[in-house]
Amino acid sequence: MGAIPVPYLLGRMRGVDLSQEEDMHISLWRKVGRGEGLVGITWDVIKGGVAVLIVDRASDFAWGTVVGVGLAVIAGQMWSVFHRFKGEKGNTTGLGVSMALAYEAWPFLLAPLLVGAAVRTLPRLLDSTQSANERLKFGGPPSLSLPLGMLVAFALFPVGCWYTDQPRLTIVAGIVILALIVVKRLTTGLRNDLETAMDKRRILLNRTLFDRSYV
Repeated sequence: MGAIPVPYLLGRMRGVDLSQEEDMHISLWRKVGRGEGLVGITWDVIKGGVAVLIVDRASDFAWGTVVGVGLAVIAGQMWSVFHRFKGEKGNTTGLGVSMALAYEAWPFLLAPLLVGAAVRTLPRLLDSTQSANERLKFGGPPSLSLPLGMLVAFALFPVGCWYTDQPRLTIVAGIVILALIVVKRLTTGLRNDLETAMDKRRILLNRTLFDRSYV
């Protein structure tokens, strides 16, 4: 379920190949259409939550199995078998899984995410020099605040789980989700960047914080 590349398939249905894009969600929104972009993002968020809820509510599995299913969906999106184990960064699906595992910890997860999104998105939406259609394309260079907000959100989620007295396995799952997010940021296309890099430590730091080698 995690590996099904719905954003890619939506692009192919419209004659656009998104397999080489750095961010499939943004490219789907800009190059294919806002409707398709919204569907792709929504799918990748809810599929993690749906998988967790199905196993939790419709079965007799132990909580450790429920947690394992959530982590498997995230890994499926990150290393999709349909794309030769290349996939997305896992942020959207990680968000859905986290919210399904511990809804009481939502404020710790959503607050930094919303702040990170608003820092770049609101100025774009309020730019009166552009038409409404141009503003909704969210053009310009990639946001730095959103990936940083995502990282802070996933870092605070285990803290929120601890603060709201979630099971120990849920706290561990939050830590594993954060680790998966960081590992994916650090490893995607890293070899090519390091071969030409003058400052390798800066590249690793940029990848961890901003999900790109150069800012």
